[in-house]
Amino acid sequence: MQNNKESREVAGAQGDTRKVLTFSLGGEVYGVDILRVKEIRGWSPVTRIPQTPPATLGVLNLRGLIVPIVDLRVRFGLKSAEFTPLTVIIVLSLRTENGQREFGIVVDNVNDVVDIAADSVKPAPELGGGDTGEYIEGITSHDEQMLILLNAESLAANQNSIIGVADQAA
Repeated sequence: MQNNKESREVAGAQGDTRKVLTFSLGGEVYGVDILRVKEIRGWSPVTRIPQTPPATLGVLNLRGLIVPIVDLRVRFGLKSAEFTPLTVIIVLSLRTENGQREFGIVVDNVNDVVDIAADSVKPAPELGGGDTGEYIEGITSHDEQMLILLNAESLAANQNSIIGVADQAA
C-alpha cells in the first residue's frame, strides 16, 4: 500500500488536498487517485482470455502493451448494462511487487477531476456483505453527493493472475 502513502504525502504537500478522477457506475459516483490514471479511452472490444475471472473481460493492446480489462459492474456485483458511446476504459498504472503494471477498468462514464480535502475522507462502514469493501479507500462528499474513493491497488491485487497472463502475451 505504499502508493496510497505516497498519494497522501503528495496531498499533504499540496495543502491537504488530493486530485481524484470521478466516474459513474450504476448510478453512484466513484473516484480514483488521479496519480494512478495513465489514460482514459472510449470503449473498444477486447480479446477474451480463457479461464479468467468473470469480471475480467479480456485484454487490450495499448500501443504494444497488453492490458487486462476489468468490468467494475461485474466486480462489484452490480446489474450489467450495455456499453454505450459514453462507456470508457480508465487505464490505471500501479507499482506492484512485480514492477509497474497497467490494467483497465470499464465504467459508465467519466465525470471530472476534483480536489478532495484529506480530512474529509471517512472510512467505509462495515456492511457485512460481499468483499466490495476491500476495494474502498474511503467515502467523502463532493457537490452535495457521496463520493466513494476506490483503492486502485486493491482492485489490481485480485488481477495478478490475469496481469501475469498479459505479461506473458506481451
